[in-house]
Amino acid sequence: MTTDAQIAKYPQHFRTVTRHRVITITVLTLLLGLLIFSFYRLDFSAMRIFTGLSKLLDVTRLMFPPDPGWGPTLLRYLHAMIETVAIAFLGTLVAALLAFPLASLAARNTSINRSVHFFARRTFDTLRGVDTLIWALIWINVVGLGPFAGVLAIICSDLGTFGKLFSEAIEAADRKPVEGIASTGGSRIQQIRFGIVPQVLPVFLSQVLYYFESNTRSATIIGIVGAGGIGLILSEQIRTLEFQQVSFVILMILVTVSAIDWLCSKLRFKVIGQPQH
Repeated sequence: MTTDAQIAKYPQHFRTVTRHRVITITVLTLLLGLLIFSFYRLDFSAMRIFTGLSKLLDVTRLMFPPDPGWGPTLLRYLHAMIETVAIAFLGTLVAALLAFPLASLAARNTSINRSVHFFARRTFDTLRGVDTLIWALIWINVVGLGPFAGVLAIICSDLGTFGKLFSEAIEAADRKPVEGIASTGGSRIQQIRFGIVPQVLPVFLSQVLYYFESNTRSATIIGIVGAGGIGLILSEQIRTLEFQQVSFVILMILVTVSAIDWLCSKLRFKVIGQPQH
């Protein structure tokens, strides 16, 4: 228990603790008020949730057993799924290849000057700030419907993300190898090539593999708006109430994403090493 003698001995300490406690309580109160206001403003209703759950159960019953359609229908599903994976792979790969050299312009320790660093950062922020689905809608209006628009959408979105992640990895790289190369007369390009790239390359590869798996799901979503892949088929089946075929398509997506996740995890461990137990 705090005594008057302790307060008199350390007045500044207790004033700081009290001030921090008041700030914490104020912030928590504001967040609670914002939560309550959000529930009210967005017309949140527990009754609507319970009512919707019964409808969800009805739809779920209609989805079993899954129907692959067989014959030409099954081949159409498989072709669309392969197209979705191809969109994700090509979009991720091209975005990574473009971001690899551009990230050095956005990193403080490798950028040419402050103006280039600022411009590169803001460019990556702009690209990253627009969702992949929005990019898909934009590119559909530019190049038309199809997987090409989906690839361009993923490239634009991932270029901003990879640029930020890669530049931060470059900034966190150890300076000692760079200083060692500089002390032997190495040029700036050689300092980056032999001092920084070997350190950050495993991080880059790990991030690219993770986003390839993530983009497989994104390619499914952008297909709904006409950017190719299995998403368009899924949207058609939902609109026509073919719920058994919907469940089969969903299972295809889950199996594909799980397989890619397993494969990418194996490759990541090969690149960065096995986790310590």
